[in-house]
Amino acid sequence: MSIVVTGATGHLGRHVVEQLLEKVPAGQITAVVRDAGKAAELAERGVRIALADYNTPSSFDGLFAPGDKVLLISGNEFDKGRVQQHKVVIDAARAAGVALLAYTSAPGTLTAALADDHRGTEELLLDSGVPYALLRNGWYHENYTENLAPVLEHDAVVAAAGEGRVSSASRADYAAAAVAVLTGEGHENTTYELGGDTAWSFAEYAAELSRQTGREIAYQPVSTEALTSILTGAGLPEPVARMLAGVDASIEKGELVVSTGDLSRLAGRPTTPLSEAVAAALRN
Repeated sequence: MSIVVTGATGHLGRHVVEQLLEKVPAGQITAVVRDAGKAAELAERGVRIALADYNTPSSFDGLFAPGDKVLLISGNEFDKGRVQQHKVVIDAARAAGVALLAYTSAPGTLTAALADDHRGTEELLLDSGVPYALLRNGWYHENYTENLAPVLEHDAVVAAAGEGRVSSASRADYAAAAVAVLTGEGHENTTYELGGDTAWSFAEYAAELSRQTGREIAYQPVSTEALTSILTGAGLPEPVARMLAGVDASIEKGELVVSTGDLSRLAGRPTTPLSEAVAAALRN
């Protein structure tokens, strides 16, 4: 039996594999990647490397074995039909008779277009008959803290979220929840709504940045149309810009507040405070 992680060299996947290595022998872990070079260091540590691509169904032939536990990390190629990409993995998992397929989804409350692919994938997974765990990940701290350059350049946090709040957490927190599911028992056919312990507003985020930088950083709420224009002006394709602005609209409606406590329970510890993520980003 292997624990198989797709997208293993991505931002979330790397955290998952690193945390798995703390709990199980490297030989029990399979990292599914598109570029073996990016996984060379994992291979040196004894992790099995499998080359496969969501866009090439045949690359998943024989990749899984009966009894495997699989983490399907959602793809980020929004223009290539993510539901169909994910179906490739689900079909291969069903054919192999895996013990569990965990999928990184989005909060059940999220109605933004970003969630559409996740809902479609969830439907396929539930219809497949494969034992599943839906890891409905909320927003990541890093969605903001890894993009501080324009904030610091203009001394402004710009968002179309009004006074809405976000229950974000770090990628390492979400990875810890996934590892708990992959290495534990009794998670079959279960849905987890995952989010940080403390929700925050963009005004509070701006205040935290001000505190840590010693500068006056203001929150500037804008309309979704204005945010779309700003993002396209920064080089994002318009469909992606509209999708991200749509998430802000959902935040304003409270759709990214997750209060279940599932994330800290699975991780076995409190989630990472936003202030810690800000401090780490400012150090780098």
